[in-house]
Amino acid sequence: MAGTTPGTPRVLRAMNDRAALDLLLEHGPLSRTKIGKLTGLSKPTASQLLARLEASGLVVQTGTSEGRPGPNAQLYAVHAGAAHVAGLDVTPGRILAGIADITGATVGQFELATPGRTGRSEPGGVRQQLLKALDGAAKAAGLARSDLHRVVIGTPGAFDPNTGRLRYAHHLPGWHSPDLLDELAAALPMPVEYENDVNLAAVAEQRLGAAREHENFVLLWNEEGIGAALVINGRLHRGWTGGAGELGFLPVPGTPLVRQVAKTGSGGYQELAGAQAVPRIAKSLGIEGASERTPHARAAAALLTRASADPTDARHAELLHQTAHRIATGLSSVVAVLDPELIVLSGGLMTAGGEALRALIQAELAELAASRPQLVLGEVQQQPVLRGALESALADTRDEVFDTSR
Repeated sequence: MAGTTPGTPRVLRAMNDRAALDLLLEHGPLSRTKIGKLTGLSKPTASQLLARLEASGLVVQTGTSEGRPGPNAQLYAVHAGAAHVAGLDVTPGRILAGIADITGATVGQFELATPGRTGRSEPGGVRQQLLKALDGAAKAAGLARSDLHRVVIGTPGAFDPNTGRLRYAHHLPGWHSPDLLDELAAALPMPVEYENDVNLAAVAEQRLGAAREHENFVLLWNEEGIGAALVINGRLHRGWTGGAGELGFLPVPGTPLVRQVAKTGSGGYQELAGAQAVPRIAKSLGIEGASERTPHARAAAALLTRASADPTDARHAELLHQTAHRIATGLSSVVAVLDPELIVLSGGLMTAGGEALRALIQAELAELAASRPQLVLGEVQQQPVLRGALESALADTRDEVFDTSR
């Protein structure tokens, strides 16, 4: 609302417009009378507001109310096609792209396999892969790339704001070129933002899941890698180089102190409690697990799923207990530093261990940490990184599109 004076009729109208739009997003289709009651506006003012929003293409009529005494009332809803955004979830093996309309509904999705290390060897490999995934999702939504208002891309690691280069993700081939962000900016006509994948999972939980109404929480992610998102006073804390929450590097008891961890790729919290640790524990207990060719995350998830389904088995119970102890060991350091009110457990291993693993981690943490944060399982279990990317893109897009003061 730059260039306007607070308190002027124009600004007040814009504030009322945004309040009505937010209510329609929250509740779905509403009548003029209901909008008036929820906003405190008079019927004539509510009518003028709806007419104004309808004329601007932000609101549409969606039918009438039924089943109530008296005449049916006209219902209004946010025009879903007022804007569209894209989110991309990038891993070494695939790029998952999704399109959402302004209401948050996913209207198109496309998955592009990126096997091996082709992104490093092909000229423009990463740029072409991203564009192909984005265009595939847009086509699935019946849109073109130019129809998108904003794109948010989630990757392992983080782009250093001081250098523009990706850090903490050596396993992501092709993404470390110093010119990559400039190339993508030239290829994409809309604003593009980049965010750590675990941070985006936290955004999804904060907007839609277990962390709603929480201003200070940690999301601990355990899947292919182990990491955390730190939310302090309602905002993500990224750190100076974007590396806040890279817990895989955290020195912990139980593993050798490995120097230059970022280069060697071993040691620390990742080795103690990451996906590669679970099959090792299972083997020491005589539990038959996946073959050595099975990826660590898949093998670990399968083992934890079996153990949580039959925790009365002594070996399964011990697998869960040792896994919980290792996870709580590193988590206790995070609690000592941040003292969060809530810890959300997310990622494939946490989902596989379920409530049985969560309860054991809570009990172990009570022995290791001075404060007592609540531990909960993540509620956004289907594509949380992609969902977080879409939610992040929607927040900024709604601020732009819903601003009727301009």
